[in-house]
Amino acid sequence: MSLKILFMGTPFFAVPILRAINETKNKVVEVYTQPPRKKNRGQKINFSAIHEYSKSINIKVRHPDKLNTKKEFEYIKNLCPDVVVVVAYGKIIPKNFLNIENIKFINVHASLLPKWRGAAPIQRAIMNLDKKTGVSIMKIAPKLDAGPVLISSELKILSDTNYEDLSNRMSKLGAELILKSLELIKINKDKYTNQDEKEASYAKKIDKSESKINWNDKAKKIIAKINAFNPNPGCWFSLMGSRIKIIKAKEVTLDGTPGEILDNSFTIGCSENAVKIVELKKEGKQIVNANEFLKGNALKVGYNLNEDDQLSN
Repeated sequence: MSLKILFMGTPFFAVPILRAINETKNKVVEVYTQPPRKKNRGQKINFSAIHEYSKSINIKVRHPDKLNTKKEFEYIKNLCPDVVVVVAYGKIIPKNFLNIENIKFINVHASLLPKWRGAAPIQRAIMNLDKKTGVSIMKIAPKLDAGPVLISSELKILSDTNYEDLSNRMSKLGAELILKSLELIKINKDKYTNQDEKEASYAKKIDKSESKINWNDKAKKIIAKINAFNPNPGCWFSLMGSRIKIIKAKEVTLDGTPGEILDNSFTIGCSENAVKIVELKKEGKQIVNANEFLKGNALKVGYNLNEDDQLSN
């Protein structure tokens, strides 16, 4: 027996999961994704990663601006999929869709539910210095990420784990778990466990204002944020009027005033310990390691980067 599957997803994170489903005997009848967006002042149309991949394997793509319409309700109802698989689609599935007879709506979520429901579970787990995270397959419910869980699996978060690394590992794990889930659905052995609402936490969407470094934080918190925001939007600070994005850094045991340049190796004081910059990118320039940057940019030991903030305000 093969299942008819409607897939809903948008970013690259969803691609390995769609690929895994497509390589089984199940049939992906269609793909929903976010509409193409204009980039660079309308010069170029950007298609989502899922849109591009779906075209490459000749799966029909649909990208409505609004999902909650009678037209889309009837369209999905007439498709008659057995299962709708949702992976970071970016739109809420309307309640009346969830009530369509003989269609199961399941979601691949990048956290160990009920922890980190919401838009940015991977980044929030890293920023929170969590030691583990994982992937959960859940039945979609009207309340955000609150549906009962079918299966889940853990992944470790190391001190140097960044968003890109963790996202790729979680996407691969999600692909494995969705195949197990579909097999359970095929044989009517998909049993769901309700989430404990008392344990729920929310991963709100990342705001660009969060990407600016606050040297009054502890070094380990700053490192966690650098890792969580790598590669996008990236963490930055001002140095002599220029914006510097930190690509990679490490915590060192060194005391100093928060924001103070402590040595000629680009070590900066924090409220606890210090941050030593390893790789960085000056605005308009390429990524370089700290040693290369310092060859052409002399640091003034004792200078406090918080002075740059005062000048820019």
